[in-house]
Amino acid sequence: MLMFNGKHVVSRQGLGARIKDDAPDVPDRKMTSDEEEAKRIAEMGKPVLGEHFKLEVIIEESYEFKSTVDKLIKKTNLALVVGTNSWRDQFMEAITVSADEDEEDTGEERLPSCFDYVMHFLTVFWKVLFACVPPTEYLNGWACFIVSIIIIGLLTAVIGDLASHFGCTIGLKDSVTAVVFVAIGTSVPDTFASKVAAVQDTYADASIGNVTGSNAVNVFLGIGMAWSVAAIYWHMKGKPFVVEAGSLAFSVTLFTIFAFLAISVLLYRRRAHIGGELGGPRGHRLATSAFFFSLWFLYILFSSLEAYCHIEGF
Repeated sequence: MLMFNGKHVVSRQGLGARIKDDAPDVPDRKMTSDEEEAKRIAEMGKPVLGEHFKLEVIIEESYEFKSTVDKLIKKTNLALVVGTNSWRDQFMEAITVSADEDEEDTGEERLPSCFDYVMHFLTVFWKVLFACVPPTEYLNGWACFIVSIIIIGLLTAVIGDLASHFGCTIGLKDSVTAVVFVAIGTSVPDTFASKVAAVQDTYADASIGNVTGSNAVNVFLGIGMAWSVAAIYWHMKGKPFVVEAGSLAFSVTLFTIFAFLAISVLLYRRRAHIGGELGGPRGHRLATSAFFFSLWFLYILFSSLEAYCHIEGF
């Protein structure tokens, strides 16, 4: 129902139809500009059957997008699980045998396997030990961070002493024990942290940066702070602080050469046919892993040969 010139107007065909009122039929007359504008607008809004009157919609799943969403959900769930509210939760989690979370989730609750039980009983001591760390809720996580650093430092000192005693028992020199057993014992946590970062992170920054950052802390902070304390102590005693170089020059030179080779490989892996520092085609992955293992083995071999005077050092 519309109003036109103060009268009720009924139109069954929209504004584009001829306007009628309750007055007697009148001859066709020329429409005003307002009426022409209303008709034009009405014509524009009418549905019109075009040339293509059929539409086929195909919905395809984007595996790349699905993989990205799954990784984001996994990271979110992991972030929620890492934090704990009480020591009770930590100790309950430490003494409970749980299934491996890295395996594919089938939607059903998976029972622990025999391997899970074996690994649990092998690591239960360390689980209970680190369950003593304050929960992340305390002091906004600072209590957890500080106590964790202290425990890791104590464990590193114990591992170093045990490795030295082991080397002395089997007749190895301290330099060989240091580059083999002590290095392995203190680098295993970094290895697992880099592995987790390589799996969960989109880029290689976290995994490779974890290794380089750890070595930077060991060299600059660990050696620098320890030598500074020792130098201050002997200076207060009125005695000079002297440390013989031993095979340090040979080991550092060898490490520098191998580090240059490793960085060259990482730069080469940035080519388009490989894709990046980590991952890539299976052949390149295996070749890179074998090359890095060979560098580590050669470093231990040459350092040991120099320590036992089979190779002349400098």
